[in-house]
Formats: sequence, structure tokens, C-alpha cells
Amino acid sequence: MNFSAELIAWYTNNKRDLPWRNTTDAYIIWLSEIILQQTRVEQGMPYFYRLAEKYPTVTAFAAAHEDDILRLWQGLGYYSRGRNMLKTAQLVQQQYNGVFPVSYHQLIKLKGIGEYTAAAISSFSANEARAVVDGNVYRVLARFFGVDEPINSAKGKKTFQKIADEVLDNTRPALHNQAMMEFGAMLCKPKNPACGICPVRMGCIAFKTNATTYLPVKLKTVKIRKRYFNYMLISDGEKILMNKRDEGDIWANMYDLPMVETPELMEIIELLQLPQMKKFGSNVALKDNSAIIKHVLTHQQLYIRFLILKDFPKELQGNWFYTDVENLKDLALPKPIFIFIKYFFNF
Repeated sequence: MNFSAELIAWYTNNKRDLPWRNTTDAYIIWLSEIILQQTRVEQGMPYFYRLAEKYPTVTAFAAAHEDDILRLWQGLGYYSRGRNMLKTAQLVQQQYNGVFPVSYHQLIKLKGIGEYTAAAISSFSANEARAVVDGNVYRVLARFFGVDEPINSAKGKKTFQKIADEVLDNTRPALHNQAMMEFGAMLCKPKNPACGICPVRMGCIAFKTNATTYLPVKLKTVKIRKRYFNYMLISDGEKILMNKRDEGDIWANMYDLPMVETPELMEIIELLQLPQMKKFGSNVALKDNSAIIKHVLTHQQLYIRFLILKDFPKELQGNWFYTDVENLKDLALPKPIFIFIKYFFNF
């Protein structure tokens, strides 16, 4: 059985018509690859179209303001991707005169581009013989070859890259890589893989040993941090008090509301008596409050509550500022903040 040829034949007949597959423009391919990191195609597609339309070239992207990129990225999560993309675009503009590189060795030096992304861009834009190994490819290789080495271990990554390099069709690397990734996304899925119609099942060790449920193996190393955010919504209906977030934490450089973070979930009466609440005034008057909202990030669970206060504070703290409510649509807001504000002001 020619493993690569079988997958390419399947791909030719079953592939989805995705816009980044109809071009060899390295910039467009880069745009799609970064957007689709940690993101399903269905979720990422509107963002791809939005960014590609707004910034059709890397030169246009490089000239954008970070606030504009983050606003277009709003709701997609992993906002560092958007910030790194802007830095990458600016480097391409400066170092390559706005021509996005297609060589793996040039791509790997750019910010936000790792081995997988460099291999994907060089393969899809220039047909460079680089085996692409993403989550879908790990799964296909682990099951077909029966590899139980953890995919997120140093040894596992080397093992799977070696296998991927060995099965790569060096005469058709771009087509091979697309086929591998699509096969994992559509047929050899994490749960309930379609083994009954799999064209390579007779050579698949996991299928023959009934091990598809157990492969691939992944080490559980992620520790989840719980955080408790108490946001203060202070507005007269026309103006609202906002905060710009610093670097070094989630949602860096985005905009949210003034907030008090507590080490645990507290009753509101206890919260109002905290020293940190003094920055909102000596006698904080509470108008209303929301229920607790749980927002899940990769390594964190956020428990968010909104308190609606009656009065504006006498002094602004740190990165606080006033803005017109109508300007909120132009600010890059984290998803839970955006949802609450949109509901509260009915826009």
C-alpha cells in the first residue's frame, strides 16, 4: 500500500473548497495558518475573510494599528497571535520589501512562526519538500503506525517528525500535506473516526488492534489557574469608564472595564468592603450586579461578575479613561466584556 498515494486520492475526491487552497500567495497562506491555530475552520473562516479583505497585502497589514487588528480579532481568542502577526508583517515589510518569504529557513526566523507554520507556508506556496505535522497529522500517524509515544513530549515530536518525513511524497509535498491534514480533520477524527470508509484502514495498526480510542497519547501537563474578576460598569448612558490592559497578562493591550481581582469568589457585601474598592469612591453605591459568568481559556478559568455602580469615581487610576458609549464598537474588547456591554447598552 502506498500510504501517501491513497491519502492524496482520497483528498482529491473529498477535499473542502477553502479559499487559502486556491492560491500560492505566501501572505494569504500565512494569514490562514495563524488564524486556524487552536481554531476550527468554521470558526476561523469569517476572521480570515475579514482580515484578508481589510488587509489584502502584507504591506497593508504592516501599516495597521494594533488596536484595529485586535478589534478584528475580537472573539477568536489567543490574542497574542494577532499581536505577533502585526510584528511579523512589519518585519516582512522592512526586511523583504513587502514580499512574504517562501523559504522555510527565512520563515522560521519570523516572530510567531514555528516549525509547523514554516513548513506549511513553504510547502503550500513554493512546494518545498517539508513534512507538515499538526494535530491532525499526529493523530493519523499515531493510529496508522501504532505509535504510543506522547505527541507532546520531546521524544514524541522527534519520532513523529521522522515518520512524517519518511512518508512525505517529495514530488508532491504540498498536495501530500494538504491530504494528511484534511484526512485527519474530516475522516480520522479525534472521536468517532470513520474507519468504515477509511481507504487505508487495512494497513492501520490502531484499526486492526482496536486502539483508535487510545491513540494518539498525550501527556497531561496543563495546570488550570482559577481567577476571579469583578468588573465595575460605571456609565451615565453617554460616557463610560474604561481601562486599557497592560502587557504581561491575558488580553494584553485590549480594553476592558475597571476591575478588582480577588483570590476567591466573594460575597458582594464582602467585596464592597475591600480596600481596593476605595479607588471607586469612599462610599461605593451599587445599582445592580450580574450573575457569575465562567469563561474558559487554555490554562485559566475566569469567574467574572459585573457590578453596576451609581457614581463616577473622583480620580482616574492607572490606565482608566472615559469614552463615549458609541465609541465602544471601535475598541478591541475581550469576548465576555463585549457580550455584556453589547447586552447592557443594547447595540
